[in-house]
Amino acid sequence: MSKRLLLIRTIVVLTAVLGVNYVAWRWLHSVHWAAWWIAVPLVIAETYSLIDSLLFGLAMWRLKERDDPPPAPPDRTVDVFIATYNEPIELVMATARAAQAIRYPHETWILDDGNRPEMRAAAEEAGIGWITRSADWANMPRHAKAGNLNNALLQTEGEFLLILDADQVPLPEILDRTLGFFEDEQMALVQTPQWFVNVPDDDPLGSQAPLFYGPIQQGKDGWNAAFFCGSNAVIRREALMQLGVSRYAGEVEVGVQRALKTAGTVIAEAREQLDPDDERVIRALDQIEYDLGRAKRELARGVALFDVTYKFQKRVAAIRRDLVEADLTALQADLAVIAELEEMTGEPGSGLATLNPVALEQMAQRDWSPLGAVETVQALVEAVDVDRAGEAQPIMPLATISVTEDMATCMRLHGLGWKSAYHDEVLAHGLAPEDLPTMLTQRLRWAQGTVQVMFRENPLVQRRLTWAQRLMYFGTMWSYLSGFAAIVYIAAPVAYLTMGILPVQALSTDFFVRLVPFLIINQLLFFVVAAGRPTWRGQQYSLALFPVWIKSFTSAFGNVFLGRDLDFAVTRKTGALDEGPRWDLIKPQLIAMAALTAGVVVGLVRLAVGQAAAFGTLFNIVWVVFDLAIFSVIIRAALYRGFNPGVSPETPHGGASS
Repeated sequence: MSKRLLLIRTIVVLTAVLGVNYVAWRWLHSVHWAAWWIAVPLVIAETYSLIDSLLFGLAMWRLKERDDPPPAPPDRTVDVFIATYNEPIELVMATARAAQAIRYPHETWILDDGNRPEMRAAAEEAGIGWITRSADWANMPRHAKAGNLNNALLQTEGEFLLILDADQVPLPEILDRTLGFFEDEQMALVQTPQWFVNVPDDDPLGSQAPLFYGPIQQGKDGWNAAFFCGSNAVIRREALMQLGVSRYAGEVEVGVQRALKTAGTVIAEAREQLDPDDERVIRALDQIEYDLGRAKRELARGVALFDVTYKFQKRVAAIRRDLVEADLTALQADLAVIAELEEMTGEPGSGLATLNPVALEQMAQRDWSPLGAVETVQALVEAVDVDRAGEAQPIMPLATISVTEDMATCMRLHGLGWKSAYHDEVLAHGLAPEDLPTMLTQRLRWAQGTVQVMFRENPLVQRRLTWAQRLMYFGTMWSYLSGFAAIVYIAAPVAYLTMGILPVQALSTDFFVRLVPFLIINQLLFFVVAAGRPTWRGQQYSLALFPVWIKSFTSAFGNVFLGRDLDFAVTRKTGALDEGPRWDLIKPQLIAMAALTAGVVVGLVRLAVGQAAAFGTLFNIVWVVFDLAIFSVIIRAALYRGFNPGVSPETPHGGASS
């Protein structure tokens, strides 16, 4: 164990001990129950922050700084995918030409989801492959970027895939520096950092994410949980195809099992409504029940799904035909009686009028057949679409359960036993958003996709993941709930400064002896693991974007559980907006800043007239000043008008290229 890792683990233990001690004391001895409406939310927010800190500490426990990668093996086949929808042709072609210049032998493909003739012409002129959606996708769910990649997967053959966004210009050595990891036959994915050339040193939009593309990914890597970030990653095709086939088979099998179970319930309910003397119907339902049991036993033995469902459907169809034929025979007999009556009266149609009323009533109430139940059973099994007629292609290797395909795909790969690696070397240069609206759109999409995955495939209940992997994925998802805690951290000091309401029993020595060491050691952990990387901007945005995090949660909840549409927008790659600052986009933050500032003013007035304690007022003013320092970044972001080409951004941090 290195000295640095030993130091990190020591700080992690101290953080956990001090944090648990503080929060436990808060719940047991310090909650001001008389002001429960602010006291309880505050202690819940503090508990949330402690869990967040513990999850971060767990990731750092096995922080993995990989050595130089092994040499790339010869003779591997690679497809380089450049995903695009509506980005400028020149931008896409700049990336494509750089991809062509990658030294390791490969094929370069532009995946044009916009199906633009001018894009195709530019690609063909440069000798670059061009792929768009096949005709099978017409009037089918498109699944955004995941669908675009899935379509290309079935039209190419390379053993490995380098996936790039349209603005991520690769360096010539990107494959030489990553393919060596795949000498491990269980390695499915190698992720490299995303680094942006159009970001000034002060990074007003928080684009570079040096903490994530560094210690956080390295920590997850130590637990075999480094995950796919959508671009700048090399993936083994075999792993993706195995994932696609296994997911397809698993989902169909679950559908068949559910259909058979429901079919059994339908038959049981149909029995309760039968005439016990109707032997024909009883025999039919007995036969269906037997076939249901046989189908379940065959599935348990591992018989192919298609064979099981096909045989069952054939048996039910035969039973249905027998019942229909019997009904037709009975109907023909009834019609013969009616015809005889008409012949006796000599007036067509009068037979029904002169028929015995008792006979008419019996005909009206007659149970013609149990076809309702039989047809329901048949429809249930047929609804399990082995061919997936509701999708453009049955095999979907990249996950389509969220607007961002990366995390869910990698989580599923880990569930199949595959490995991933994070290689901390900048091997592609991208473009970050250059204005506030684009940045907010991007962050909202990322957060929505992550929360969708949490709702649909919560990692904590994915049994094929190790517990460490579950917690690594859940930690990322958990972080997006910080928006709710942020509201409490804003409201608490304002409540004291304006109304004198203290959410803790007292600002006592016991309080500060527990709180201050925890805060200091927690910040020390960030400082040590960052190893010189700037982390302040990331800490600012974790609080300053609280409306985005809240919206991501509520909109993803509405999409997953209520069936509401989730707006999806492709991030603009070039150019800031030509309009003025969009203050309307940060209205919640401006209101929060105004409330904090007003709280300080009112607090000072209350102190001056003797209505507030000096220490409590000073403590909460310090808290407000810290919050305002956090929120100041959002003002800078609103005023930011794009990168000045005359200023060179700092050299990428970390990795062999630095």
